[in-house]
Amino acid sequence: MRVPTGVPGFDELVDGGLLKDRLYIISGPPGSGKTTFCAQALTKGALEGETGLYLSMHESKQELVTDMSNFEFGFEQALSSGKLKFLDVFDAETKRLLLSSSHSNADRPSSVENLSNKLVSFVESKGVDRLVIDSTMLLEYYFSDETGDLVTFLTKLKRADVTVLLISEMTDPTSYSDGHYLAHGVVFMHNYLESGGMTRGLQLIKMRGTPIDCDIREAEFTENGLCVDPTEKIKS
Repeated sequence: MRVPTGVPGFDELVDGGLLKDRLYIISGPPGSGKTTFCAQALTKGALEGETGLYLSMHESKQELVTDMSNFEFGFEQALSSGKLKFLDVFDAETKRLLLSSSHSNADRPSSVENLSNKLVSFVESKGVDRLVIDSTMLLEYYFSDETGDLVTFLTKLKRADVTVLLISEMTDPTSYSDGHYLAHGVVFMHNYLESGGMTRGLQLIKMRGTPIDCDIREAEFTENGLCVDPTEKIKS
């Protein structure tokens, strides 16, 4: 089953959408459109009756609403519908959900496996269909063994009955990480300055179960959010 993203032009590159209940990493430098891409995907699901969850350690709910209010794809409408939820990892309620119950270690999960199990249990108990985690810095904040913890965390998420979009601040598409190997798909956002101004692009690095190429497609922000031109390739 395919999950449409609500990102104009993108679904044409992936046979109509992402494969359901799989793990995707959305990578790229700051300002390249990762958050907008994920917000559009959650909104698309919510407006079609699916339950979505945005788990953030970067922005408050109000900050995200303000940022997405510049577009007309319906983010606020999705939140108002009750089908799209927002959790801030620093919020007291979220800490009670995810963190250790030990009084001596109240600000940290007891283990990455414990955190993963709690998160998976929560999203499955709430019937969450689409989950966005913003971002891999979540593990860098909670744990010291970043590589090993990431492998454990992603392995647990891959087995959950939810379509996961994990935002990564990775800036080099040629530098493959353990997360990229584990994920079912990797989308890389490009933005770089040229003589004519800012050039934006979207590149499919990996997409299991879907035939793709690795060419960079033109992308831009419009009133409808991030849009991809599947027919126009950026020459490197």
